[in-house]
Amino acid sequence: MKYLFIHQNFPGQYLHLVRHLVQVGGHEIVFISEDNANLIPGVRRVIYRVPRPAAEQAHPGVREFDLGLVRADAVAKAATTLKKLGFEPDIIVGHHGWGELLNIQDVFPGVPVLGYFEFYYHTEPGFDVGFDPEFPMQQSMMPLVRAKNAINLLALTAPGYGQTPTEFQKGAYPEWAQEKITVLREGVDLETCRPDPTAARRKFSIGDVHVSPKEKLITYVSRDLEPYRGFHVFMRALPRILKEQPNARVIMVGGDGVSYGARLPTGSWREVMLAELDGKLDLSRVHFVGKVAYDVFLALLQRSDVHVYLTYPFVASWSLREAMAAGCAIVGSATAPVEEFIEDGVTGRLVPFTEPDKIAAGVLELLADTQTAKKMRQAARAEAERSLCMKAYLAQYDALIERLVATHKAEVGAGTSGQQAEARPASIRKTRQPARKKSVPASRMAAAPEPVLPKPEKIRPAAVKVGASKAAASRATPSKPAAAKTALPKTATSKKTTPARKVAVKPVVPTRKTAASAGRRKK
Repeated sequence: MKYLFIHQNFPGQYLHLVRHLVQVGGHEIVFISEDNANLIPGVRRVIYRVPRPAAEQAHPGVREFDLGLVRADAVAKAATTLKKLGFEPDIIVGHHGWGELLNIQDVFPGVPVLGYFEFYYHTEPGFDVGFDPEFPMQQSMMPLVRAKNAINLLALTAPGYGQTPTEFQKGAYPEWAQEKITVLREGVDLETCRPDPTAARRKFSIGDVHVSPKEKLITYVSRDLEPYRGFHVFMRALPRILKEQPNARVIMVGGDGVSYGARLPTGSWREVMLAELDGKLDLSRVHFVGKVAYDVFLALLQRSDVHVYLTYPFVASWSLREAMAAGCAIVGSATAPVEEFIEDGVTGRLVPFTEPDKIAAGVLELLADTQTAKKMRQAARAEAERSLCMKAYLAQYDALIERLVATHKAEVGAGTSGQQAEARPASIRKTRQPARKKSVPASRMAAAPEPVLPKPEKIRPAAVKVGASKAAASRATPSKPAAAKTALPKTATSKKTTPARKVAVKPVVPTRKTAASAGRRKK
């Protein structure tokens, strides 16, 4: 089969699928993207370049849409070149988030498109905007948040089919659009991400941070340490945790940037929180290790006594799935994305996102009650095996694509043009369901998984590339919690692994009137 993938950050969400197709063999795989240093053997890369940034003189609400249309033009131009060279795909698979697929139907009108729908933005309660009372959204920003759906709406009305990784994400889309979207839960490599019962019996080290077998280890991981992932409330839970568990250490992985929501006027969320908690933390037991290599990240999860994962009602991180696969005792926020994976009291402990004292209580409970923690570890791993298996995920992906291609060919053969073959095939059609504000606990859901951040890879820049790649971007996540003026979220960009660094804490006094909102997309 001939595959055409489109994603501005190669390989994006398609790392595992592309590797799988290469391994199976017999396929021709072409990937259109912007240039980066990633390579996957057996994949031909076609590079497009964005000719200009979004127009600064344009209304703020249309700048993202403007850039999306620019990307769509650039991708269509690259695809047209491919077509002239004789390449006609059987299926087009791509991410709708950046507008790259908007014009692809004009280049290949008879080819089915399977688009990744990641998130539909809302201004009403139940989602990320306005969720955190500490950072209220200014009314003047509401129209800009709604305008972020311009690309989403065009994509939903274009010919093709959709997929998304969770019920929560599907439920974020309008009810009329949900019939077009299939939930395809992303998987975890269960052989790589697995528990290590011996880890707690050995000394664990990251750089100059050392944890002895006698010490308790609390872990927190996020691409960047920021409010969207609950960094600010977790930091406020630490004074009680450290006081009541004098032999506990805390290791936080993540960068000092901002992946989701508004940026601070100056400094970082880490600096803000260290300033706020000055004199209340034993900093000899709190370690910010920056971004780390993937094998270090996995070893950290395997050694963790309690892993904390907090998030706004937004797209869940890959690290949550991997923590489950690694058999972590998880304390998670009682928010819809987490509730879809963790069942309170069974596969983890759920706590209110905005209440640091209850977050601390959840952590202390699992540190003290090792038997309960052990049962939750085992249950989390069992749930990962049931619903987050990479092999099952790839098999479901293969089956979905095969059904789309077969159904599309049947429709075209019956006289329906590619432009009209827009309805989802009956074999994958599901009954419409109303948008849901909360997700179903993992134990009640059908199998579904999610990948990990790919590791950095090297590639030779060129207009058209054939390459081999080690794809798998490094993990990490440190950020800072403070309040900033509300700004429209930008699309998160992949960051290189950086070593931990000491931060000179300067008093930062953020404005607490408006702040992080409307998250950026992850890649």
